[in-house]
Amino acid sequence: MPGYEKIDYLIEAELAQSREEGKDLLALEALRKELEAANPDLIAFEAWHEKFLALPMRPDFPFQEPSDLESIQRLRQGPRPTLSVDWSDDSLGDKMHGAWLGRCVGCALGKPLENFMFGRNGLRSYQMTQTYLTAISPEEWPIRDYVPAHSPAEEKTGPSICPLSTREQIAFMQTDDDIRYTVLGQRILLQHGNKFSTWEVARAWIGQLCYAQLCTAETQAYRNLVMRYRFHNIENLKQEVDWNWVATHFNPYREWIGAQIRVDSYGYAAPGNPELAADLAWRDARLTHVKNGIYGAMFCAAMIAAAFATNDVRKIIEAGLAEIPATSRLHAEMRQVIAICDKYHCDSAQFESVISAIYDLLGHYHPVHTNNNAAVCVAALLLSGGDFAKGITLAVMGGWDTDCNGATVGSIVGAITGARQAPEHWTARLHDTLNSELIEYHPIAISECARRALDIAKRVANPQ
Repeated sequence: MPGYEKIDYLIEAELAQSREEGKDLLALEALRKELEAANPDLIAFEAWHEKFLALPMRPDFPFQEPSDLESIQRLRQGPRPTLSVDWSDDSLGDKMHGAWLGRCVGCALGKPLENFMFGRNGLRSYQMTQTYLTAISPEEWPIRDYVPAHSPAEEKTGPSICPLSTREQIAFMQTDDDIRYTVLGQRILLQHGNKFSTWEVARAWIGQLCYAQLCTAETQAYRNLVMRYRFHNIENLKQEVDWNWVATHFNPYREWIGAQIRVDSYGYAAPGNPELAADLAWRDARLTHVKNGIYGAMFCAAMIAAAFATNDVRKIIEAGLAEIPATSRLHAEMRQVIAICDKYHCDSAQFESVISAIYDLLGHYHPVHTNNNAAVCVAALLLSGGDFAKGITLAVMGGWDTDCNGATVGSIVGAITGARQAPEHWTARLHDTLNSELIEYHPIAISECARRALDIAKRVANPQ
């Protein structure tokens, strides 16, 4: 059961991950040469992988990046923001519906362009999208509508994907892992409230997700769960689980974006309470991720929670940063991204200058890493000022993991805007319909998902 990729890819991914997280470079190079000489098969490499995890850190690595919640919270900086929420059904219900609509719209907009994340023919990822669209018409950039299925530039860029989310065919929210995890988070909250544990998340995965629905870190953690732990009777609830092993064993994707895309329902469950949203996100994220993979999840959940209480995107971003270690790469890099946006006066007309600078800064990361994609989200929020259409389009125009970033920013600008003010040009095309490939949510009305989210938030805020 090899997992997401074949062995040579896993080795290269682990080498990159070990460098990024600060492993001693001389020790890493010595291990790489030893591994190259041994040329292990897949089974033997599992043992080798433990050697990577055990490597010492560089003495000059400037970051402290724990994965346990107590240490994460100890390394936060500054006071928690005080946020006030209007809990009336008319106000919060509209914002909750807006958040669900924004997530679906942003995800659908980005889906056909996800194929462009790696860049090609000398083009960066965002330039692939620009080339694809402007070959149709110069008026297609900045993005103004869902993505056309075909472009004269396909020989240079390659084709778009996900035809059911293209301009010609879109009629509902096509099934997608980003949305599926939002649904699964809602189901966990409906069953367990905000007292759920990581074990409840793991049981939900095993009971409701099939292996083929997972990618990268999620694939590896699922594999680890079924290899070591039992899920078939009530007695197994008493098992002691080594969550660090589940998240790290044979998992070079442990700081990629997978946890960040799973946490929107936790932000919805904690309107105006970023600290609680980040706590809930941590419980989910540690199943598959460590360090910045966890921080990205906490950061985004906290921002979503804050968006129900304020329209100020800078305050929303600060609320997210307040929940992660100030000693982390993610925190430092988001500060640099904010500075880049400020240099260009957070002017959306300067988008290409901003995104080019972000690629210069963070382009060394894999296109599915947490940090570079979080940067696109931060830039989209600052340059849009919270505007619904600008937010989702800038997030997708930024490239890399386009459906993930469109969905995350969509939740935030949707909560800011509310369903009643969200542009029908974007929302009406989904016909209030979501498909998730999960029982009872395939299909389901997006408005019903929002209604359930409102009920959850009220129960969390006022437990009986």
